[in-house]
Amino acid sequence: MAFENRDKGKLKQIFVCQQCGRESPKWLGRCPSCESWNSLEPVSLVQHPSSGLRAFGQGAEPEELASVSLDTAPRLSLGISEFDRVLGGGLVPGSLVLLGGEPGVGKSTLLLQVCSRLSSVNGTVVYVSGEESPQQVRLRSLRLGVSGENIILLSETNLDSVLGYLAGISPSVVIVDSIQTMYLDGVVGGAGSLSQVRECTVGFMRYAKQRGVSVLMAGHVTKEGAIAGPGTLEHIVDVVLYMEGERHSAYRLVRSVKNRFGSTDELAVFEMTADGLAEVANPSSIFIGRNRGQVVGSVVVPVLEGSRPLLVEIQALSTPAGFGPPRRVANGFDVNRLLLITAVLTKRTRLKLSNQDIIVNVTGGLRISEPAADVAVALAIVSSMRDQALRRGLVVFGELGLGGELRAVSQPGRRLAEAARLGFKDCVLPSESKLPSADVEGMRLLQAESLKEALAVAFEIGTDDVREEE
Repeated sequence: MAFENRDKGKLKQIFVCQQCGRESPKWLGRCPSCESWNSLEPVSLVQHPSSGLRAFGQGAEPEELASVSLDTAPRLSLGISEFDRVLGGGLVPGSLVLLGGEPGVGKSTLLLQVCSRLSSVNGTVVYVSGEESPQQVRLRSLRLGVSGENIILLSETNLDSVLGYLAGISPSVVIVDSIQTMYLDGVVGGAGSLSQVRECTVGFMRYAKQRGVSVLMAGHVTKEGAIAGPGTLEHIVDVVLYMEGERHSAYRLVRSVKNRFGSTDELAVFEMTADGLAEVANPSSIFIGRNRGQVVGSVVVPVLEGSRPLLVEIQALSTPAGFGPPRRVANGFDVNRLLLITAVLTKRTRLKLSNQDIIVNVTGGLRISEPAADVAVALAIVSSMRDQALRRGLVVFGELGLGGELRAVSQPGRRLAEAARLGFKDCVLPSESKLPSADVEGMRLLQAESLKEALAVAFEIGTDDVREEE
């Protein structure tokens, strides 16, 4: 016991929340900021950096901003166009990239495929495996058809040993799988703890910046879907990517939530096959059904994910509430936005939705965040209420205002072009949309100023027929 007290006297500790990064001088059962329970862990304020970190911690000489040279290497293509797209055109030399996702979603598979493409073109790639043995990695590489040439496999979890080995070679890219398995001597806590994850990330960040070598790290996520570790971890790295996918679906989505070198709106689509992750050439085909919306309660909407237009099918179902207050359920769509749309429908079109359970689903596992899908959700709800499908070959987009008016959204020309490419003939859109100079070939534009007009043209009925539903 005396030994423990002597150690505690040497180290001054604070407590840091693993979820939001709030610091506290004493332990608390519940974080005052994010209100999560048992999330505060001790962190030592007296850190003793190991020799590995000191070797890369040499100070830099100050220089005038105007004299900084821009003669840097071009972006490094990963050989996977979908991954290059979500990175903003490829890897920037010296960047630190964090790829997060649930267990089994395919992070290790994607990173090993990246190794294979890079090693065949750009030379040596170092794959640091902290979760699997060399034999396990080799078995997965054989399944994926990866030869393994020019791929240096380092099965190590000690950051000192990893940085010491990297100091003696010049790899094109370093891949770490995963950052939660790494640990650094002299830092309080075991591998995966708050302090270890943060300090190991800083160590790889210093190596990447000073050597000009890009580092890709895999990271686990919590049950809430956030990167495991403090909130400051996402501030350390240059790029944060999330890999998503339904458990029973073969499709995987990689989206960017932070990118210092490109847009954060891009989306990459992959399909999990027996030979690994394959790029999806036509992503719109996986988000719309065979009937292309020609069923009751189904509407197709062109949405924008970064620079890419995608056609997505939105389904709605309305049923009488059996007991209690009616429910509003949204899968892949903002539930607060759904409440707004149902309120507008009730007020402006006199639909009686107060006794209806309404369920909205975005097919294919995609999440829609832009307001361009408002009118499509409204029409899908009306279609389900009337038990009547919309006209054949129709797509819909537009933002819905509280007065029932239709508001224009960005880049209507790209949305129309994607719909025309897949064979759609009609489109309901806001009348104030700034259309391209040349009409989209084969598309008939049905412009509407209000939700009532949109209902009239979508169902091929008169405006006066939009009446109160019994």
